[in-house]
Amino acid sequence: MGVIHKIGRRKTAVARVYVSEGTGTITVNKKEFATYFPTATLQYKVLQPLSMTENVNNFDVKVNVYGGGTTGQAEAVRMALARVMCEVNAENRGILKPEGLLTRDPRMVERKKFGQKKARKRFQFSKR
Repeated sequence: MGVIHKIGRRKTAVARVYVSEGTGTITVNKKEFATYFPTATLQYKVLQPLSMTENVNNFDVKVNVYGGGTTGQAEAVRMALARVMCEVNAENRGILKPEGLLTRDPRMVERKKFGQKKARKRFQFSKR
């Protein structure tokens, strides 16, 4: 099979995933998967494409991820793994597509406007 390389993005996070046949070890930025994503929610998000296609223990995954926060990074890794699962077996696309794992989430942080406190919040208006 060789090594499959795919990229996933979410907000400002970018994840590069390298997948090869193996025993199911996942390393993220040269750290163990469970230490990089400590909460159960983040771990579930990352493992979602593997568990839905029943490939949790079939592949070794090496991830380089940068930018954004922990949730954005976890969802970027999830997208990249979903793309890999589609390349491994085309039938996996029918499983992952309805769950929305192959769709890039276009939502980005709205910029702050001048004359305002934040993107939409305004300064307090005083009527003196």
